[in-house]
Amino acid sequence: MNRSRKSDKFVVSKKPSNKSNNMGAERVERRDLPKENKQQQNMLRTQRREGVHNELLLIHRKAKMDKRIRFTTLMHHIYNIDMLEFAYFEIKRNAAPGIDKETWESYREELEENLKDLSERLKSGAYKAKPVRRVYIPKADGKQRPLGVTALEDKIVQRATVAVLNTIYETDFVGFSYGFRPKRSQHQALDALYVGIFTRKVSYVFDADIQDFFNKINREWLIKFIEHRIADKRVVRLIQKWLNAGILEEGKIIYNEQGTPQGSSASPLLANVFLHYVYDLWVQQWRKQKARGEVIVIRFADDTVVGFQYESDAKQFHEELKERLRKFGLELHPEKTRLIEFGRYASENRKKRNEGKPETFTFLGFTHICGKTKKNGRFTIWRHTIKKRMQKKVKEIKDELKKRMHNSIQDTGQWLKAVVTGHYRYYGVPGNYEAMNDFRHLIGQRWKQSLRRRSQKANITWEKMGKLIDRWLPQPQICHKYPSERFGVII
Repeated sequence: MNRSRKSDKFVVSKKPSNKSNNMGAERVERRDLPKENKQQQNMLRTQRREGVHNELLLIHRKAKMDKRIRFTTLMHHIYNIDMLEFAYFEIKRNAAPGIDKETWESYREELEENLKDLSERLKSGAYKAKPVRRVYIPKADGKQRPLGVTALEDKIVQRATVAVLNTIYETDFVGFSYGFRPKRSQHQALDALYVGIFTRKVSYVFDADIQDFFNKINREWLIKFIEHRIADKRVVRLIQKWLNAGILEEGKIIYNEQGTPQGSSASPLLANVFLHYVYDLWVQQWRKQKARGEVIVIRFADDTVVGFQYESDAKQFHEELKERLRKFGLELHPEKTRLIEFGRYASENRKKRNEGKPETFTFLGFTHICGKTKKNGRFTIWRHTIKKRMQKKVKEIKDELKKRMHNSIQDTGQWLKAVVTGHYRYYGVPGNYEAMNDFRHLIGQRWKQSLRRRSQKANITWEKMGKLIDRWLPQPQICHKYPSERFGVII
């Protein structure tokens, strides 16, 4: 893309390119590429992806062979144009633009030239990271979560860098770490937790959350941790550029000395590297050397659940973890961190003491409950949608329905169908059918209210509404198997 400065704004040139394989020329003329050209482009892109994959595979093998090796030459993999193109197509096409106001589509108009220019700036060291635009999204507890919206070129470079670094760190990261890692998901973490509590001698659950974690990451420690594996100073400087780029909020750029902006492509990996050295390796050593009984650990980003056989182990762990985190400038959230009796043995022990059922705890959107199966009364763990999460989602849909009030029923119905289906895909675990059915009923109510507001003469009876609900809102679906039926669970 050709850019020129005009009143401190970027101006996009629409001049067609003479290159036959350039997407920009075809976009200006507003016509599709010939079928043969599309096939050639797809084939070329596939070949480039295979080349990128092979390079990353070589790095991965080298990292796996020697866990102590420090990589001195990685930058050329990042500014490789094929890698940058790969990273570009990994970005969400409808993502909000950053401070540069550049969109995925506008950047594609001169993609080849743009990536060549970006590659040259990375190679020469002229690349500069732009400040992150800060936005806030509401949390389930009514508070606001700050998110950073990164400029498009910074997203591309970060994606490329993360792809390269992941090949190294995936050989180092431990099995109980599930957050923001390739081929790992929330449901794998949930399954590991379920199986761990169900099959091990767990009587106590320590549910912990690190307070304001992303904003309190100590950058000096982070760079030291990165340098354990990355000796290429250009890559380290690249990461420092993102950390020091500043945050644009209410028209002012704020420079912080700690933290990584949530929402950036690099932030999850940097957070995992930090917690790998601060928490994961320490926990592994602790349960081998200090625990008297069995211990299971599950971590997803800054949320962790640890199961203990003995209460004394759990209390000792809690105190020593506080000291460990304090050393690196972190602390546990006082309201979101607690130790409770939980599990098969906890249920039996509390019953003997006439103390009622064990308390519940929440993790990754689900409330975990000690219960019994209806069929034979055996111990099980029920996982139900967190009520606050459901209420928050219903409110979001209600607000969106107000905006769509005058859309056609078919239009709104298709949108609601997609939303409800997406909800089932995440919350559709065994034992959660009733909560999903409640969600469907609540969405139906909000839709009925929205249709009645369209006109004072609207006569929307529940009989009519029931037909619309049956037509557009699918019945609850169990989309996930029982955790014991899944494979690859690591605890």
